[in-house]
Amino acid sequence: MQDDFLREIIPQIFLTDSPSGYDFKVNEVIINILTKLGYEYEILNKNTIVVKVLGHDNSKVVATSAHADTLGLMVRSINSDGTLNVTNVGGPLAPTLDGEYCKIQTRFDGQYTGTILSKSPSIHVYPDSKSMPRDFDHLVVRIDEVVKNKEDVLKLGINNGDYVFIDPKTTITKSGFLKSRFIDDKASVCLLLALLKELKEKGEKPHYMTYFYFVHQEEVGHGASALAKEISEFVTVDMGCVGLDLAGNEYAVSIAAKDSGGPYSYELTSKLIKLAKDNKINYVVDIFPFYGSDVGAAWRAGVDCQGALIGPGVQASHGMERTHLDAIKETMRLMYLYLTK
Repeated sequence: MQDDFLREIIPQIFLTDSPSGYDFKVNEVIINILTKLGYEYEILNKNTIVVKVLGHDNSKVVATSAHADTLGLMVRSINSDGTLNVTNVGGPLAPTLDGEYCKIQTRFDGQYTGTILSKSPSIHVYPDSKSMPRDFDHLVVRIDEVVKNKEDVLKLGINNGDYVFIDPKTTITKSGFLKSRFIDDKASVCLLLALLKELKEKGEKPHYMTYFYFVHQEEVGHGASALAKEISEFVTVDMGCVGLDLAGNEYAVSIAAKDSGGPYSYELTSKLIKLAKDNKINYVVDIFPFYGSDVGAAWRAGVDCQGALIGPGVQASHGMERTHLDAIKETMRLMYLYLTK
């Protein structure tokens, strides 16, 4: 189901840096794809992209979403030796960042490369190189420029508040695994774009008027807070969790019954489970105790809708993530059935 298209757009979306708040570059990529597919769109004040697709029955409005924003870092301060202290944007798993390549995006003077390192980065020099905590008080960015002090860094145009983009290292293996940072939730962005392509190619309409949202700021808690008030059902597409006592895996679509904000809508969740079961979709039902989604953001903003969450199972979330293309396509199958049946 749109395998070639997914393989084509995954690098485009994943390799475009888009930590929460820095959204215009990935919007350009999404808009370019939507335009080629022949869809019109709107851009809301927070740069959320909305595609409204007419259905067979337009008396009811349903919605789906994926968030294009990712985790990231920002310059907190500049050290006297020319390294950068950082603060997190969203919740990246700090220990996995030690040794990662990055880019520093200045506001007005361009971009520089660097490496995220522990403050004790060499086993031959520092006695605590193994034991030093890998957290944001003990990680710095080493800039790939001749900088010997804070003044040298400032001359480059680097300053507090500049974004630090983490290299996603996106790879699709021969065996069909997608391994990358930020599968949460760029896999779902690609999935919804592929679904729009599928509808267009089949000449199919959704059953009801459907709003497709490409959201930003989800990783900081308020992504889908601007959903239209006329929406009666909202199924967001985000990652499914894998690990501990969870049923999710990298080949199936996860359907969430509950997350840290409480239960999802019973009737809508049951409808999705029945669709998956009746159509032999590889699915699991799970509870995510350390997880929140755009449904919660919409509910907190006062959107009076039923809400549900589905998504491909993703291993090692907020670190070096991995899923399989099968999980993405199973999620896409379920969304297609939900929208068209």
